Amino acid sequence: MSDAADANEAVDDAKTERERIRERKRRELEARLDDGEPLAEAAGSGSGDGGGPETPSEPVHVNGTDELRRTVDDHDVVLVDCYADWCGPCQMMEPTIEALAAETDAAVAKVDVDANQAVAQQLGARSIPTLVLYADGEAVDRFVGAQDRATLESAIDEHAA
Repeated sequence: MSDAADANEAVDDAKTERERIRERKRRELEARLDDGEPLAEAAGSGSGDGGGPETPSEPVHVNGTDELRRTVDDHDVVLVDCYADWCGPCQMMEPTIEALAAETDAAVAKVDVDANQAVAQQLGARSIPTLVLYADGEAVDRFVGAQDRATLESAIDEHAA
């Protein structure tokens, strides 16, 4: 019974964290729009380096191998999250994944393994969550199972430098 209560508490914490992140992003967007910033700029990450597409501040849902390849090719560092809606550990990771998208230099791509079995197979995702880190178009790291934020940030920072 204690394990079930702990699992429910973890899911509630994840929902609360997700709501906090969404609220913060909404306030940031409203502030940018109030300052007269065009919508296209307000929706980006604000890096503004002009070198290709800006790193998205929210996870990008990838449908198909072509979209995955384009995402990996368009960004220097990409964290690919292979997940399923029914997966408890995946749900617990969602606030971390959203925070990494918002607060790191990595683009975060989400792959629903049920809807994109070919992509999951290409990525070698035999269990979920599976996270694959790409740097300069090459897979450089793989994580299987729920991971803590510090581990993923460290891997991203190592390859974003």
